Amino acid sequence: MCGITGYYSFHHSISSTNILEMNQAIKHRGPDDEGFWIYNNDQAVSFSGIDSTQKIKEQFPVLEEGIDCDIALGFRRLSIIDLSEKGHQPMLSENEQIMITFNGEIYNFKKLRNELESAGHYFRSTSDTEVILKAYQEWGNSAFSKLDGMFAICIVDLITQKLVLARDRVGMKPLFYHQSPEGLVWASEIKALLKHEFVKSQINWNGVYTNFLFQTTLAPQTCFQHIFSLEPASFITVDLKDQKVIKEIFWKMPSPSQDAVSEPEAVKKIDELICKSISEQLYADVPVAVMMSGGIDSTLIASKSKSSNTDINTYTVSYPFSEEEVKNAALAARHFGVPHEIKEISEEEALEQLKENIQHFEEPYSSFEVLINAAKYAHDRGFKVVLSGNGADELFAGYAHTLKLSRWLVMRNFNFISPFIFMKDKFSRRVKNYFSQNALFDFFRQSQVNMMPWEAKALIKPDIFHKVDTNLSKYHLSETKNYSGYFEYDMKYSLSSHHVFRDDLSAMKYSVEFRYPYLSNSLIDYVSSLPENIRFNGIQNKPLLRKTAEKYLPKEVLNMPKKGFSFPVNYFIKNDNTIRDFIFETLESLKKRNFFNASVMDDWWNNQHHEYDWVKIWQLVTFELWYQKYFEK
Repeated sequence: MCGITGYYSFHHSISSTNILEMNQAIKHRGPDDEGFWIYNNDQAVSFSGIDSTQKIKEQFPVLEEGIDCDIALGFRRLSIIDLSEKGHQPMLSENEQIMITFNGEIYNFKKLRNELESAGHYFRSTSDTEVILKAYQEWGNSAFSKLDGMFAICIVDLITQKLVLARDRVGMKPLFYHQSPEGLVWASEIKALLKHEFVKSQINWNGVYTNFLFQTTLAPQTCFQHIFSLEPASFITVDLKDQKVIKEIFWKMPSPSQDAVSEPEAVKKIDELICKSISEQLYADVPVAVMMSGGIDSTLIASKSKSSNTDINTYTVSYPFSEEEVKNAALAARHFGVPHEIKEISEEEALEQLKENIQHFEEPYSSFEVLINAAKYAHDRGFKVVLSGNGADELFAGYAHTLKLSRWLVMRNFNFISPFIFMKDKFSRRVKNYFSQNALFDFFRQSQVNMMPWEAKALIKPDIFHKVDTNLSKYHLSETKNYSGYFEYDMKYSLSSHHVFRDDLSAMKYSVEFRYPYLSNSLIDYVSSLPENIRFNGIQNKPLLRKTAEKYLPKEVLNMPKKGFSFPVNYFIKNDNTIRDFIFETLESLKKRNFFNASVMDDWWNNQHHEYDWVKIWQLVTFELWYQKYFEK
């Protein structure tokens, strides 16, 4: 787990000051070591940095400002596997013609290593980074589909004269880039890109619009003009001779199989795959913990981690009104006989660093991100690796809106819709639109508890809004009329663009690695290919995971209603004068920018009747704080 930076200047050499400042901007991602590789006029040199280990500084000169370079790679290391200097990056091939920087973890690296050794490759370290490097040498870009894990990768190949950027299947590791006629710049976080001379800080209102509608910005868009998020399961190839850039996809989610499979068969196989995934993800040369929320997903991970004979620690972060979740987590920990700690976060403690934490995120968002406090606690306790239950809801149909989807799919097949097809009145158009071919995407959008399109239009000033691309068809996936199409939306947008993206920023702020056992290649492939009637019964959320967990978990956990892991911001907006004053003052500051209609903002502030009305308020608060951080000089 680390952070990567880099750039390729198409037409002329630029100063190494750029890569030094980019690397410094993401120091939190890798405090254990740093390294650089510079290429200029057919000459390549490796450098250490001011934060490199002493042994690395003895091996490579420290990079200084003002050195000309055409291509520069930067790296920040958080040591997890092979803590020695042999895992240092950028890592070079034996002939020093292929260079790699890599952020993430590859869980099947031992299997791939054995395969590569059989093919004649020799290894100098025990790191997964070297396995990726050798895999690329053996299979080229086809290597990416063989990697089981989370990754953001940069490879410079001087033999083929290619530069490659790649991101894992689900997007567990972020990778942002800026492309212009001047060159290509990339990094693990946007704040690093903004340090480069090619990149200007400008608002992308198309990104802001989708952010308001979906509670997150849908890849490849970001809220910054000319900065993009590399989409999951894709890679970019840049020809170093003519600067041609090509983007390709290396994996697509499997479609449901028509082969018959029984529920007991599916449960047995899922049990085996979860065990395998947890066993692989427990591997580390540093302490590992499981973060328990009191629900099925994380508790099952804790259970199986304990049964793997691994020394495991568990902990729960407690917020106001989370007594039931905390109680169930503690009960489960006692049931398994694992060490368990509870970190209570008071509203005063949570609000103390509110502004700093909000501004760490690189876009507005609609929730109080509790995982940033969970990551801080893990760091304070000395845990570098934390297993998380994220991904189970998307893979196993865990959200409440999935149950609503089952009713919607039934209704759209009723004959009563037929008479509306040829009618021209407004009501008939609404009925047809609701059940139209593209309605599955709209159903997904409306399930995300957010602004409606008409609310965003009323909010954003007309001189800005008329420039916004409100056509969302570019985000449509395969428009199937069934569950699998919806699950694909959940995986690509709810999970990739929202949950694991926020997880990464939260964890890496405190130099902690979150891992996701439910997002292994084999588990995703198997569950996604199950017949829909087996994967989801339309009656109960996560039916297959519940069946799998029955023989491991206490009944109190199994029967606990689905709850989000969140801080009750709506309560404090109504009842805490400190946060109310903070929000009011922030909104007043935002009004002066003349981006949004003040009357709409006032109406939202004065009419918080629904429990989710605070979401829109919070989006505006975080927009203002985001703007202060990234646009005010």
